[in-house]
Amino acid sequence: MQNKVVWINRKFDYEGIKAEMFPLLVERLRGTPARVEEKVKSLSPEILTNRYEGKWSIQEIVGHLWVVEALWDARLNDFLKGAKTLSAADLSGKPTDKRDFNIMSLESLLKSFRKVREQFVARLDDLIEEQAAITAHHPRLNKPMRIIDMVFFAAEHDDQHLARMTDLIKILL
Repeated sequence: MQNKVVWINRKFDYEGIKAEMFPLLVERLRGTPARVEEKVKSLSPEILTNRYEGKWSIQEIVGHLWVVEALWDARLNDFLKGAKTLSAADLSGKPTDKRDFNIMSLESLLKSFRKVREQFVARLDDLIEEQAAITAHHPRLNKPMRIIDMVFFAAEHDDQHLARMTDLIKILL
């Protein structure tokens, strides 16, 4: 079954996310590079770079995950410095499109993503439980978000793209 959820249309309810879930959510983020690597390790360059129906290839999705790390990092900075509103995402796709990830080496792309994700997770590991409740306004969702909610949001974003990669693999193999 194909993933038909459109990220931009998703609504998020953080009511059930409790402080004690923070380490579990951080662990989801920690595991994404390994999940991506496992998913792509045996795929040919033709499969990895196929822009099926004109949308991002699997390799471009990996690149997108790498690019968006800067947003998660900026938002964590926003929270920790007491900003009222979080940095806005560029929803145009241009930060991914302009990088031409299909001509990059998959190995270097995976290594780069793993490195920035490890740095981000290390920052999260250094937080104390009370900091996970720091709140700022999310500009697109137009509602308050805590650090723990952002971690959930980032993990859901990872899963959204991993599901798309799975769909592409099923279609292209």
